[in-house]
Amino acid sequence: MKSNAVGFTREDPWRIFRIMAEFVDSFETLSHVGPAVTIFGSARTLPSDPYYQASVALGKGLAKHHLAVVTGGGPGIMEAANRGASEGKGKSVGLNIELPFEQKGNRFANIPINFHYFFSRKVCFVKYSVAFIFMPGGFGTLDEFFEVLTLVQTHRISRFPLILFGSDYWTGLLKWMKSTLEKDGFISRGELDLFTVTDDPQEAIAIVVDYIRRVGPPESVPKALG
Repeated sequence: MKSNAVGFTREDPWRIFRIMAEFVDSFETLSHVGPAVTIFGSARTLPSDPYYQASVALGKGLAKHHLAVVTGGGPGIMEAANRGASEGKGKSVGLNIELPFEQKGNRFANIPINFHYFFSRKVCFVKYSVAFIFMPGGFGTLDEFFEVLTLVQTHRISRFPLILFGSDYWTGLLKWMKSTLEKDGFISRGELDLFTVTDDPQEAIAIVVDYIRRVGPPESVPKALG
């Protein structure tokens, strides 16, 4: 009886071509989008939720400043941010992932890109963005927050604006980070200043716009993972 693991391994050389295709297709599309802001958050947030409404406002406000909005392309917060960008007549990018449950592409992404692999999708979240906004979410949102934060901390990408939206949601985690990570020396003092917490969509937008004004015109804004 043949092992499934052996069969899986034998497919690896061909799997490389699928991975390459995802990068080639997504890079080709995203390279023409211009400066973008990635908004992360829960797929389970309902339209009646204040965080959904705030995400719509964020997407619409960023679009009015000619910034593309990138999300994971699914429902919830992702749908809300794509909806705001679309209603603001902007570029609304959805990097959708194939999942057996929960994730389905939303209709507000006017630049949809589909992925099979999480890791290639995560590269694209970062590569073409000049700022990142983290709305309340689950394991995926926390994973994305800590990954982008680590890239900034280790100088693998520029010190782009990292914005945590929703102080009620983030306060417990931030207290633990200060009382445990910083206190016990697992991170350096000052590294908790790498991000900003806000409850105001307009403040978040202003932080992003101010950053772009400081670094120069859109074509001079550094790209992550360049």
